[in-house]
Amino acid sequence: MRSEKKPTLYWSLLKYKHWNFFIASTSKGLVFVGSQNKPFEELSEWAKKRFPGSPLVEVGEKLEPFAIEIIEYLDGKRQTFTVPFDYNGTPFQMAVWNALCKIPYGQTKSYSEIANDINKPAAVRAVGTAIGANPVLITVPCHRVVGKNGALTGYRGGLEMKTKLLELERQGYIQQ
Repeated sequence: MRSEKKPTLYWSLLKYKHWNFFIASTSKGLVFVGSQNKPFEELSEWAKKRFPGSPLVEVGEKLEPFAIEIIEYLDGKRQTFTVPFDYNGTPFQMAVWNALCKIPYGQTKSYSEIANDINKPAAVRAVGTAIGANPVLITVPCHRVVGKNGALTGYRGGLEMKTKLLELERQGYIQQ
């Protein structure tokens, strides 16, 4: 019996100004963007759940195209991402993550607006759960989702990271 080959996960620590987070990809595309200043365990624990048995290999060169676009974004020089993604989720999660990608740079939406966008107006809580499971922070802009009253709500990267990203976009948006 032939065992199915597990995809290799390539990873690197992205360090740029005051930003430090782990990123990972398969040969197909970006699969993980970590939280600000979190230890390697955030990536390794996530990989164990999402890619059980896949080797984690540090190869900075393989992650360079992703790092370049993320750095351009953090520099205020990029508003959308063109790198390939290789994220997997349930059909519901994929619908939510695709809806997040449609939120314009510098703008926000509420959880209920995202639920309406995917034609599941009663699924606000499930939308929140799907957003929390987003494996690629920044590039799939879950930081652009706020509470109905505009309040900053939970974020896997922490509220400080969410605040920084929204401020960065507001400044970049004003300069346009």
